[in-house]
Amino acid sequence: MFEESKLVVGIELVIKSSKYNLSEGSIVNKLFFVAVPIITSQIFQMAYNLTDMFWLGRVSSDAVAASGTAGLFLWLSMAFFLFGRMGAEIGVSQNLGKGDKETARIYAQSAIAIAVVIGIIVGAIFILFHETFIGLFGIQEAHVEQYAREYLSIVSLSLPMMFTSAAITGIFNGAGNARVSLIINGVGFSINMILDPILILTMDMGIRGAGIATVIAHSVALSLALILLKKYRNRPFEKIKLLVAPSVEAIKQIFKWVIPVSLESGLFTLLTMLTTPLIARYGATALATIRIGSQIESLSWLIAGGYASALTAFTGQNFGAGKWTRIRKGFKVSTYIMSVWGIFVGIVLFFFGRTLFSIFAPNDPEVVEMGATLLRILAVIQIPACLEGVAAGIFRGKGKTLPPSIASISSNILRVLLAYGAVYLTNLSLTGIWYAVSISAAVRGIWIFVWYLLYSRKEPRLDEVENVR
Repeated sequence: MFEESKLVVGIELVIKSSKYNLSEGSIVNKLFFVAVPIITSQIFQMAYNLTDMFWLGRVSSDAVAASGTAGLFLWLSMAFFLFGRMGAEIGVSQNLGKGDKETARIYAQSAIAIAVVIGIIVGAIFILFHETFIGLFGIQEAHVEQYAREYLSIVSLSLPMMFTSAAITGIFNGAGNARVSLIINGVGFSINMILDPILILTMDMGIRGAGIATVIAHSVALSLALILLKKYRNRPFEKIKLLVAPSVEAIKQIFKWVIPVSLESGLFTLLTMLTTPLIARYGATALATIRIGSQIESLSWLIAGGYASALTAFTGQNFGAGKWTRIRKGFKVSTYIMSVWGIFVGIVLFFFGRTLFSIFAPNDPEVVEMGATLLRILAVIQIPACLEGVAAGIFRGKGKTLPPSIASISSNILRVLLAYGAVYLTNLSLTGIWYAVSISAAVRGIWIFVWYLLYSRKEPRLDEVENVR
C-alpha cells in the first residue's frame, strides 16, 4: 500500500525476535498469550454492566430495565467504536507481520484520530437527542422512561474516552501485547466497581450514580492508556504522535476493512431495537429479564468475541508473514477450544440459570422465573455461537471482513421476522421471542463457520518462502 521506501528493515527484526511475535513458536501458547488478557478484558467490560445491574437491582428492577433500554444505544455506538479498535488491530498486526513497522505506526496514529472524532460525534448526538431516542421504545411506565433518558444523557459523555481507549488497546492487541488491554480495562472496572455502590446507594443517586461512575471510570482508563502508549517499556512504537493529521490512505483502508463489521454491529443493534417494543409490551419485568439475560449469556459471546480479537491479531501477523500452514493449525486448535467452552456455558445456562438470575434480581421472583426459561432456551446454541467467533476472527485477520458481516446481518433480519411471527402468528408470546433469538443465533454461527471452511479450501497450501522484507 505504502511506498517501498517506507519500509524500515532494521526495526522490523524486533517483532521477529519478540515474545509478541505471533508468527513463531507454539500456536497454542501464542493464542493463549494473546487471548487470555483480551478475554479477561472482555470480562471486565461485561463486569461494567453487571456491576451496574447488581447495584441497580438493589434499587428496583425498573432501574435495571431503564439502564438496559438506554444501554441499547451504547451498544449501537459499538458500530462506530470498531473503526478505531479493529482498524488498529488489523493494520498493526498485518504490517508488523510483514516487518513494516513504519506503516504499522501510521495505521496506529490514524486509528486513534478516527476514534477521537467519531467518539465526539456519536456522544454529542446521543446527548442532544436522548429524549427522542428513548421515546422510540414506547415504554409503558413513565418513570422507567425518565430513568432511561437520564442514564443515556450521562453515559454518552464517556464515549470519546471509551473509543480512544479502544483504539489504543487495538494497537497493543495487534502487536501481540494484549496484557495492556487487561491493565487498562482492569483499572477502569475497578474504579467503576468502587464508585457504583457509593454513588448509587450511599449517596442515593440511583441510576444517575451508575452513569457518573461509568464516566469517571472511562476517564481514568483513557488517561492510563495514553501513559502506557507513550511510556510503557513494551510499547509497540518508540515514537507515536497523537496530535497528527492521519494518513488518508490508511483511513481509506481502515474504512474498507471496518465498514462491513460496523454495519453488522449497527444493524444488529437496530434490529434488536425493533424487537424491544415487542418485549416492552410485557412490561418492565420482561425488559429487565432480557437485560440481565443478555449479560449472563455474555459468558459465551463476550469471551468468544475476545478470543476472536486474539485470533484476528494472530491471523493478521501470520497473514502478513505468509504462513498459511500456521493459520490453518490455529483455526483447528481454536475450533476445539471454543467448542469445549460452548459446551461448558451451555451446561451452566441450562442447569443454573435460575441461580444466576437470583443474584441480579433477588427481590423479583417473576424476573428470576422468566429469566430461567430464557437461559434454558439460549443454552442449546452456545457451540455455534462460539464457533462464529473463530471463523469471524480469522476472516478479519486476513482483512476479509465482508463474509462474517453478510452472515450476521442476514441472520439478524431472520431474528426480527421470527420474533414478530411468534408474537402475532402464534400463542408463544414472550417465549416465542426467546426462541427467535436462539434460532437466529444458531443459524448465524453455523453459516459463518461453514463459509470459512469452504473459503479456506481456495487458499495456498504452502507457506510463502519470501516475505516483503
